[in-house]
Amino acid sequence: MDKIRRYPDRARTERAQLDAVLDAAPMGTLATVVDGLPWAVPMLYARDGDRILLHGSTGAGALRQVAAGAPAVLCVAMLDGIVVADTLFDSSANYRSAVVRGNLVTLDRDESAGALDALSDVLIPGRSGEVRGHRRKELAATLALALPITPGQWTVKVRDAPPGEPAEASSAWAGVVPVRSVAGAPVPAPWVATGTPVPASVSRLTRTA
Repeated sequence: MDKIRRYPDRARTERAQLDAVLDAAPMGTLATVVDGLPWAVPMLYARDGDRILLHGSTGAGALRQVAAGAPAVLCVAMLDGIVVADTLFDSSANYRSAVVRGNLVTLDRDESAGALDALSDVLIPGRSGEVRGHRRKELAATLALALPITPGQWTVKVRDAPPGEPAEASSAWAGVVPVRSVAGAPVPAPWVATGTPVPASVSRLTRTA
């Protein structure tokens, strides 16, 4: 595991702690270097055991370069709270973050179908069982990739504390304002027939939020 030097007390070193952060955030930023210039793009992902699944269009040039073996890094971050201190200098945020480095592996067409199902089911658990399977044309147009999670190639950093006690007397309020994301009521697409029931996978999203 890479060593965290800035606020090392916030580092988390257990693999289970990495998995917990990755599993909690379905979106991250994949970055690499293309033609000597930085390249980064937000992407949905899914952790599948010891690898991270990603996908994109086969027409994306930079993504093809990553698929060809260019080193890459996936960064994930979640804001859990606004830390309000007695001074602006000491105010901060509670967060969870993870960084995973490595070389992506291109999945073949047979494995791509399962990987795309896994990606969907991370975002909407059970959805892959409610709709038709992938068509050959769709799989041909999709580039499915896996980023292996290997020892020494990841870091996790977490801040989950109140503001520190001030060094001098202060009458200012201080504390933490929790931040969370929730799923709202489902909104049907304009072309969905009136009375079409909301599928179980979508209903569960609103119940578990």
